[in-house]
Amino acid sequence: MIAGRDRRAETHPAPGGLTDAGLLGRRPRAAVVGGGIAGLTAATGLAERGADVTVFEREDYLGGRAGGWAERLPDGTGVTMSRGFHAFFRQYYNLRALLSRTDPGLDRLVPVPDYPLLDPHGRTDTFAGLPRTPPLNALAFALRSPTFRARDLLRLDGRQALPLATVSVPRVYEQLDHLDAASFLGAINFPEAARHLAFEVFSRSFFADPGELSAAELATMFHLYFLGSSEGLLFDVPAEPFPQALWNPLGDYLSGRRADIRCGTAISRISRDADGFRVDGSRFDAVVLACDVAGLRRIVAASPGLGTPSWRAAIEGLRTAPPFVVRRLWLDRPVAAHRPAFLGTGGLPPLDNISVLDRYEGEARRWAGRTGGSVVELHAYASDGVGLDKRLHELYPETADARVLGELTVTREDCPLFPVGGFFSRPGVATPEPGLVLAGDAIRIDLPVALMERAATTGWAAANELLTGWGVAGHPLRSVPNRGRLRWLDRWVAGSRLPR
Repeated sequence: MIAGRDRRAETHPAPGGLTDAGLLGRRPRAAVVGGGIAGLTAATGLAERGADVTVFEREDYLGGRAGGWAERLPDGTGVTMSRGFHAFFRQYYNLRALLSRTDPGLDRLVPVPDYPLLDPHGRTDTFAGLPRTPPLNALAFALRSPTFRARDLLRLDGRQALPLATVSVPRVYEQLDHLDAASFLGAINFPEAARHLAFEVFSRSFFADPGELSAAELATMFHLYFLGSSEGLLFDVPAEPFPQALWNPLGDYLSGRRADIRCGTAISRISRDADGFRVDGSRFDAVVLACDVAGLRRIVAASPGLGTPSWRAAIEGLRTAPPFVVRRLWLDRPVAAHRPAFLGTGGLPPLDNISVLDRYEGEARRWAGRTGGSVVELHAYASDGVGLDKRLHELYPETADARVLGELTVTREDCPLFPVGGFFSRPGVATPEPGLVLAGDAIRIDLPVALMERAATTGWAAANELLTGWGVAGHPLRSVPNRGRLRWLDRWVAGSRLPR
């Protein structure tokens, strides 16, 4: 287990039972549909307890939305492309526990020393050097921020903003899920200048405009990364492309535990009979659906015998966020030496962030060393990405005259949307169908987790649900505290009239 530094982090004990499914007399067979973070976590949880596991992955590679695939530059150089930068925060305990299966010291991750956040007026916030213990971290950030002045603290409506300091899941959804993030920020008088940086950057991590995102989801993220955790806001990134650093070793680890990994195998439907489930012509005792939203909806719609009408309606009601664009450029010259490895932006559409890959990723660094160039990645969330290169040239003028030796652009629309009022109809890990469980970052779990960490947490929880049903021991879960650090404020929360 990856401990972290936060002594208040919570451990949720593993369910008890037999140490190995082989002791049952016949090893149960489980199908995991989806080879992303959630599916690989569920497969690991099951295989480590002796279940026979088959992973079905639609793509030719593992990792899902954090995966990568082979491409070639115009000169024939082989490179690895992905769907873009991912930050592995230190409070991602359950994801890091998965990665530690093949990398016990997490040596394949390297720290990013800072990630500045830039607004349209050239004001920059940074996270380096902040104290890590809340609420000192938030106070220090506010006091040194050029976009959040001392008088802004006095203008905040403290009572309306109480849910930010007293987050507990699912209570925060009862308080705020009726509001969108933008309206909530307005209701508490959060300064306009700081919204682009301190909050909008977080909301757009969900690939959504703050006007579409549930305020409760935003508050949960603020708790996870800032007011609820002493791990700090800095993060790690893989030292090599995702397949080499993370998922290929994990695939080998699973294969060594009798798991059958079937990439390039799409599943269209699941049927149930007296002997269990039928998936891709084979019989299984249990199924983990760890697909993206579109895949989950498609499989359930094509499998009319599964679940109850209300559960099926909840699946059908899941939504995807607007499209996002990742554009990667191989340039013939380096960017300026003072440029950060990662820069977040607010109010500079269509750009949301710039990564200089050769500052941290081995493959890009080796290419830059051979050519004297650089590898730059641009992200545009909830956007068609038109104008990305122009923004790059405005912010990093030294790139304007650079020759593009290679370019790849990826557009996707498959991330979950967490809209206003959606939490309580969101399907959870357990389902009405015995032996069928769900996992993924779109799936409800009543812990303060988000993004990749929600995917991993639901994956462990899905494995535990099946293992418990077989009488086999499960795996512990960890999270940041599921309560605000300022618990003495809770007595005011119950009597507060929150924004409506």
